[in-house]
Amino acid sequence: MTDVQLSAEEKSLLGGLARASIESALGGASSPAPEASRMTPALRLYLGAFVTLTCGGNLRGCIGSIVGQEPLYANVWRMARAAALEDPRFPPLTREEWPGVHLEISVLGQLTPCPDLHAIQVGRHGLVLSCRGRSGVFLPQVPVEQGWDRHAYLENLCRKAGLPQGAWQDSEARLLWYEALVFPVEK
Repeated sequence: MTDVQLSAEEKSLLGGLARASIESALGGASSPAPEASRMTPALRLYLGAFVTLTCGGNLRGCIGSIVGQEPLYANVWRMARAAALEDPRFPPLTREEWPGVHLEISVLGQLTPCPDLHAIQVGRHGLVLSCRGRSGVFLPQVPVEQGWDRHAYLENLCRKAGLPQGAWQDSEARLLWYEALVFPVEK
């Protein structure tokens, strides 16, 4: 389990922020994140976060930051808008699609060097691979969703980073791992 802990109320508040952010963006507003005074101490921590959008079980957008450069609540606000409108793999989300979209938030724990490849647990550990000026990241839930074992996880991470197969074994490769608190956003 990750060192990140949020209460049900904090998860609900983050989910509401993500939905409100996307709704305001779809309405053409460039609203700033709510004020910090409304947030709990946990939501003001500087943590990485990803917001994932799916529609009909298919990925529709996923944007995030590995390391928190701003308080968690502001990060989720910004990542939700970006996942809906700025994921380069997809056209911007439309108002017509919005009612059928499901959201998931991943709050990332601390990134640390992976001490042993055999310690990687599929479904528990997210990975970041950096090598020769390229990098790739997968959230912990991705290899589970794809049905990958540890080896397939590492090979697909190389592919995502634009690196050749087996690059995770390169002497210049840097592999970081983390855990994440992942939860669906209720409508």
